[in-house]
Amino acid sequence: MSDMYKIKVNDNRYFEVKSVDLDVLDYKTGLNGELNILENAQNYHAKILKSDFRNKNYQVKVNGNLYQVHINNELDLLIDELGLTLKDKIVEGDSIAPMPGLILDVMVKEGQEVKEGDALVILEAMKMENVMSASKDGLIKKVHVKKGDAVDKKQLLIEME
Repeated sequence: MSDMYKIKVNDNRYFEVKSVDLDVLDYKTGLNGELNILENAQNYHAKILKSDFRNKNYQVKVNGNLYQVHINNELDLLIDELGLTLKDKIVEGDSIAPMPGLILDVMVKEGQEVKEGDALVILEAMKMENVMSASKDGLIKKVHVKKGDAVDKKQLLIEME
């Protein structure tokens, strides 16, 4: 099974793309991260101008036109389909379980300093491993879970100060 992505462009155009479609794309990387893409005998010149990898938002320039692009992968789509939201995962520094699951690992301890993006815990949910990351720089105030704990949706996992 190939990975599926849903891509929203400028909040009004939607595309579904499979990773196998991307694998056969004919492109060449140029200077400064620029791409030259050939598809169906049409040439495209593209460059990512801004990227917010965490929120999956990008500003892309293609043939002189600017586009705001948001990309969802299969996990994002499944969570959305179940009525859950990835935004529930982090609430102003604290780490909250976005869905019921099992704690596979806790990578931090109380009193530890962390940087934004550092892994805090690994949560297994729906047969997938989800790395819960720090939403900001801070200090671990309290760890509410340990390896092997079963957690509920919206359960507080890690408190930060």
